[in-house]
Amino acid sequence: MQFGIFTVGDVTPDPTDGRTPSEAARIKAMVAIALKAEEVGLDVFATGEHHNPPFVPSSPTTMLGYIAARTERLILSTATTLITTNDPVKIAEDYAMLQHLAEGRVDLMMGRGNTGPVYPWFGQDIRNGIALAVENYALLERLWREDVVDWEGKFRTPLQSFTSTPRPLDGVPPFVWHGSIRSPEIAEQAAYYGDGFF
Repeated sequence: MQFGIFTVGDVTPDPTDGRTPSEAARIKAMVAIALKAEEVGLDVFATGEHHNPPFVPSSPTTMLGYIAARTERLILSTATTLITTNDPVKIAEDYAMLQHLAEGRVDLMMGRGNTGPVYPWFGQDIRNGIALAVENYALLERLWREDVVDWEGKFRTPLQSFTSTPRPLDGVPPFVWHGSIRSPEIAEQAAYYGDGFF
């Protein structure tokens, strides 16, 4: 069993004094939470991914890479990474790179997101959310487990003889959780791949 803490990175009034921190202060506070988590013996720190106010963590790999350089044993995770609006090739490469920098201390929680306006900002339609999550994860799984991938799907350009780099550390991809609050298809996907479900 592991114990951890996660943040969605919201910039909202402090419940103790009513003041709203700046984005810079909130980002620094997120780092401080992670450092304190390691200091007190927690196992995991996770950050959300959001692209709209009142949230600041639009780049979890940047945040987690910085924290990785300042910690030694804390597992770094997301809560969640948007599998629907991120290109699975970019996810494969970014999180494999983070895995190398953090010496393997990386988990990844995938989610499809429930903020409708975010989808078109990344060229997608929320009505395709489930299909995007299923297809994009199928590709991500192959990118991490196969050295050369040929791929053709509905939601991205085809890949021919593509190798994602860097490869997962020691050939073992980050552990993946699938986050969902209302989609049985996502729970089925987690079970199919033998991944975690949140």
